[in-house]
Amino acid sequence: MNETRHTIAVLVNNQPGVLQRVAGLFGRRGFNIESITVGESEEQGLSRMVIVTVGDDRTLDQVMKQLYKLIDVIRVSNLSNHPMVARELALIKINAEPGMRPEILGIVEPFRAAVVDIGPHTLIVQVVGDSEKIDAMVELLRPYGIRELTRTGVTAMVRGSLN
Repeated sequence: MNETRHTIAVLVNNQPGVLQRVAGLFGRRGFNIESITVGESEEQGLSRMVIVTVGDDRTLDQVMKQLYKLIDVIRVSNLSNHPMVARELALIKINAEPGMRPEILGIVEPFRAAVVDIGPHTLIVQVVGDSEKIDAMVELLRPYGIRELTRTGVTAMVRGSLN
């Protein structure tokens, strides 16, 4: 079976336990959730989950059908089937003695990343982009010593309109 990366948007009622039920459905089907973001949608009382997972198309179709059976699920869309905009944010705290900072800024600037905090011995860099851009920034900063790394996970939407 051909395993591919899928980005799925799930519009749900903003109720306690919905995230757990959705994540549990993926787990029971053997899908690992690589990232999941959840937040308010354009409609009051509804939240949008964006889930990135890897698996074969047939099993994913079954998961999507089963998502619709969950009482709080309103709509399920496989964004991977359409041109989409996908972004992630990362905060990376790195060792940065004052003498090293110009060199580090030389790495940060071409990525259109920003230094958002300066400590006596550290910098926190914020980078926004697709997952590959985040991965590349992490690898370039790794030699300086990453003290802490946090990533939001992917959020995405289809380009243009689907109506």
